[in-house]
Amino acid sequence: MINASMMNLGQQRSVIREIFEYAKKRGAEIGSENVLDFSIGNPSVPAPDSVNDTIRRLLNETDSVLLHGYTSAQGDANVRKAMADYSNKTYGITTTADDYYMTVGAAASLVITMKAIVLPEDEIITFAPFFPEYRVFAEGCGAKLVPVMSIEGTLQADTVAMEEAINEHTKAILINSPNNPSGVVLSSETLIKIADILKRKSDEYGHPIYLIADEPYRELVYDDEQVPCILNYYDNSFVCYSFSKSLSLPGERIGYILVSPKMQDNREVYAAVCGAGRVLGYVCAPALFQFVAAECIGQTADISIYKRNRDLLVNSLTEYGFDCVRPDGAFYLFMKTPEADASAFCEKAKKFELLLVPADSFGCPGYVRIAYCVQTEQIERALPAFKALAKEYGLC
Repeated sequence: MINASMMNLGQQRSVIREIFEYAKKRGAEIGSENVLDFSIGNPSVPAPDSVNDTIRRLLNETDSVLLHGYTSAQGDANVRKAMADYSNKTYGITTTADDYYMTVGAAASLVITMKAIVLPEDEIITFAPFFPEYRVFAEGCGAKLVPVMSIEGTLQADTVAMEEAINEHTKAILINSPNNPSGVVLSSETLIKIADILKRKSDEYGHPIYLIADEPYRELVYDDEQVPCILNYYDNSFVCYSFSKSLSLPGERIGYILVSPKMQDNREVYAAVCGAGRVLGYVCAPALFQFVAAECIGQTADISIYKRNRDLLVNSLTEYGFDCVRPDGAFYLFMKTPEADASAFCEKAKKFELLLVPADSFGCPGYVRIAYCVQTEQIERALPAFKALAKEYGLC
């Protein structure tokens, strides 16, 4: 016998991946240039030149055994120190190399963190809209994911609803800022409210309620927006980070977990992270890209292109009569559908070769996610299709 739940996960792709695969099939039929695919968050902006320059230099100047060999299970010590030095300087915190665990991307960071803290009957609260794989990650670690709707309109976290959802089984609150799928950045005021509630509820139930920040889009913000560092708000915090979006390296799978140095029982919690990485087989993240990340930390791909895409798309769709949540960061647009059934709306959009993602699995029926990490000319070619779709609903 095999694990039936694992088989079911393997047989059923996420809705994002289903549409992505449909796009490839449709492209083979009519030409990929004729498919207006806005399904997947694959960065369209190249990695900065410094990344390729660093790779070439490392290959030419670094001992091959070191470059392609095992590092420590939790990551190379010098790499982890580089993470700490950058974070301390940038965010005014005090971390050391021994608070970091290098991972194969943010997904691994989240799964390791959950595995390290989850006990039977534990619950993890997150705010809708949320990345659908959160449910897979949480349930795979034995926890129940409890979605709480964000505030209508702003999509800031609804801290009143969060407090009502907390109970003795609550192990963590999972936040994502900038958010996938909305691009909303949680404000410092929201984080202060979350932290105050978690402090009170941790005291009430006699155990820490952790705050987990999923931050692969941290540097992708616009109009002087800032992403507050949660370690400055709440001690019992984890940061799960990836270089996939900031450096346009999604295929290289490199990131880290940061365990707050002020966390209760910090050393025991960090040991649990190391143990979870061991159980899951997530030890020794790719050595070459650990070294690349250490040298390129703080740099970004040209995010001005994403800003241009955002402005073009938001301004145009709003003009056509669609109701959009203006994103502060990431590279997604969250749009309300003019009919209640978002899947039906997406099927109608296919008539115009527009591929959009219904947000039911993100916890928000009646919305779609539009990934604008595409070439600007694709958006320009798509605008007549969006306008035609709007006319179908009498919006313009």
